[in-house]
Amino acid sequence: MQTIAERLRSALSRIDSATANANRPPKSVKLLAVSKTKPVSDIRQAYAAGQRLFGENYVQEGVEKIIDLQDLPDIEWHLIGPLQSNKTRVVAEHFQWVQSVDREKIARRLNNQRPPSLPPLNVCVQLNIDDEASKSGLSPEELPAMIDAISNMDNLVLRGLMAIPKADVSAQHQQQTLTQLHDLFEHYRTKLSNFDTLSVGMSGDTEAAIANGSTMVRIGSAIFGARQ
Repeated sequence: MQTIAERLRSALSRIDSATANANRPPKSVKLLAVSKTKPVSDIRQAYAAGQRLFGENYVQEGVEKIIDLQDLPDIEWHLIGPLQSNKTRVVAEHFQWVQSVDREKIARRLNNQRPPSLPPLNVCVQLNIDDEASKSGLSPEELPAMIDAISNMDNLVLRGLMAIPKADVSAQHQQQTLTQLHDLFEHYRTKLSNFDTLSVGMSGDTEAAIANGSTMVRIGSAIFGARQ
């Protein structure tokens, strides 16, 4: 059985190969290790192997891990799951990134509740790029208004876009979706400072996402093993 360190190296090698095949600069794609439902001992193993960016889907679980791992000073925590308005304060107090901002109300609460002792909170706008009823996120048509709103919030830094494209689709559909995401990202990247993150791609579509401009892929079970 492979160790977490070995699986982590395999994931990074896969990212490096996909980046090279897409003729993109080395190390231009970051790995976000998705650690939801996994114990802090697993996160410590990944950290010891060099991983620093970790993604959590559930607020309470994530906050407990952040508190447990405070002795790891340069670890970076990303919330990638849905966020309800009654949980924004604890997120604003503990996480460095929120990738799942899908309503102006959520953005405004995060902005107002970010402690002044902390640097601004990095956020991504989540897009529901395939218009799936089961997923959160804005439509592309709603994106400009959200970007304008966040741009006026002093305690947030708008870093980019996050999406979870529809699974089990044809190669043509996948390519259309990823092209649309890339075009939207490039449009705003040229207009906004700090807008440098396109968080798209998981274990099943890493190569396709990187070929279409993803700067951050989110990989969980390939590193930590299957979830219970």
